[in-house]
Amino acid sequence: MNLIDSYIHEVTRRLPQKSREDIGLELKSTIEDMLPLEYTEKDVKQVLQQLGNPVSLASSYNDRPMHLIGPKYFDLYVSFLKMIVPIAAVIAFISVAAIQIIEFEQGDTVLTTGLNILTQSIWNIVSIFIQVFFWLTLIFAIVERIDGIKDNQPRTMSLNEWTPDDLKNIPFIPKKRAISKRQVFGSLLWTAIWGTFYFYASHLVGVYEKTDDGLTFIMPSLNQTILNSYWPLIVLVIGMEIGLALYQLFKGQWTKKVAIFNVLREVIGVVTLIIVIINPNLFNHEFLTYLATIFDISSEKVRQFIVMAIMLVPLFSIWNCVDGFRKANSR
Repeated sequence: MNLIDSYIHEVTRRLPQKSREDIGLELKSTIEDMLPLEYTEKDVKQVLQQLGNPVSLASSYNDRPMHLIGPKYFDLYVSFLKMIVPIAAVIAFISVAAIQIIEFEQGDTVLTTGLNILTQSIWNIVSIFIQVFFWLTLIFAIVERIDGIKDNQPRTMSLNEWTPDDLKNIPFIPKKRAISKRQVFGSLLWTAIWGTFYFYASHLVGVYEKTDDGLTFIMPSLNQTILNSYWPLIVLVIGMEIGLALYQLFKGQWTKKVAIFNVLREVIGVVTLIIVIINPNLFNHEFLTYLATIFDISSEKVRQFIVMAIMLVPLFSIWNCVDGFRKANSR
């Protein structure tokens, strides 16, 4: 991607979706008119320098004001806010859910526990958002006021004024290869959920009975002692998933290295799943007997059906691996 296309992209990505294409074509035409017939990179830089920082130019096209912090640090401020708030929100949700699940006792209702997690999570997330918003706003307001330079040119992540050379440090990420922060945080949240369910399966996974207060847990389906015996493997899988999520957050796009890391994570996860699921003592005997009575088959048949159903997971893992390389090779 050349400097002109990078500059146009940096301007239009800050504009409403409906106006990006028209403004992009208009801006490209303007730049070409300002350039000589046979121009060099130096000529391009001079023209882009005249047009100024893409943030300022986007602001002139945009009808939304940028006065919360000021034009100098506003874009940087919003970038930090978008980065910190989702991370804090996920951590708040995971902490509340973990506490509620740890305190979950046999006989408690799922509805009550779920409502407690939901209400406390919402309150914690709102509280954290207010604190992050306040302190980040305060920090940027102080930084702007102690900045001795009086110009209003927006700052880059290096806190310096923008120059055309900054475009060389901005990688162009095709839409099909992009990894959104939402995907990364979703992965981390899923890891926290299944990890919590694994280590507290005797309190959460099993048979529930409908009562006047909702669903009540009456019988665990899995042997927690057996599950806990595989904790080193489970911790390894959790570590791999967290590592992959953080690596994806750092890279921001699918690459061959990210795809290979994803395959390694899937292989370790599937092997661990197989090792755990084939253990004949994994399922509680009372749970298998309970299902055998309902379906009028033997307990061993019930166990075989459950194992066969769980063994469909590797098929999804294979597709995930193939999809990762497909995205990494897309243009």
